[in-house]
Amino acid sequence: MNWLQALVLGLVQGLTEFLPVSSSGHLAIGKAILGVEPSDDLVFEVTVHAATVLSTIFVFRKQIWKLLCGLFKFKYNDETDYIAKICLSMIPVLVVGVFFKDWVEAAFGSLVVVGIALLVTALLLSLSDWLSVRGISRLRPSGSARNDKGETISPVAGQPQSVISTGAERSGEISPRNGISFWQAFVVGIGQALAVIPGLSRSGTTISTGLLCGVKRENMAQFSFLMVLIPILGEMFLDVVGGDFAASSAGVMPLLIGFAAAFVSGLFACKVMIALVRKAQLKWFGLYCAIVGIFVLVFLA
Repeated sequence: MNWLQALVLGLVQGLTEFLPVSSSGHLAIGKAILGVEPSDDLVFEVTVHAATVLSTIFVFRKQIWKLLCGLFKFKYNDETDYIAKICLSMIPVLVVGVFFKDWVEAAFGSLVVVGIALLVTALLLSLSDWLSVRGISRLRPSGSARNDKGETISPVAGQPQSVISTGAERSGEISPRNGISFWQAFVVGIGQALAVIPGLSRSGTTISTGLLCGVKRENMAQFSFLMVLIPILGEMFLDVVGGDFAASSAGVMPLLIGFAAAFVSGLFACKVMIALVRKAQLKWFGLYCAIVGIFVLVFLA
């Protein structure tokens, strides 16, 4: 792998890890176009994944710090509630990653699967966006306010609702703590587990699943990005201990270039995605995934 290939693939990884267009699918497409072997190079893939993890931590550093501070208060509060829901959401992907990872890679490793999965991603994004937009005026609060602590006050009950995520709660409705319930977190986790199939976007699947379950957009964007940190780190760990890591042939310069490209582009994509989710623009990513999926099936598969 040369430095130009590393730069392009690093940019692809950083942008597509957060945008709902499937990073694994685009990496497979990028490698096919650039002439890089699918298995070359594991060190590089772990490196660019580490870069996107760091970019996520940087963007959400304040929220993560708040969660950690709440956790070490050693009592059940909003922070521990949020962490518990993140842990619950990780159970499905943990089961798939530990017991079915090799089978999934063997069964779904072709570009045909990538193309089909991109079309499925397009359907999920378009459907969730359409349904969410239809109800978006109903979800906007009327007359909600904030107290001096910055907590959202229900216009009906007049009680503050302290949440980790930003955004007002539904007017006149009882909202789950932190904007997402335990059952919603688990269903979103199932969506994340399905996203191990190349071409199914991790962020696209989790955000779409959450929206279809009734989670508000501003709550779902943050939860989606925070819930993937541990699974990505776990995936990196499994790759490292798998044995092929030591046999990698990437040079130092391609690794550094790929890391920097993935980190910088990841920062940009993460912030852009948060804004787009709140503004109901997922349909355009759905259209993009459909076009790329058709292109893969027609020209590359």
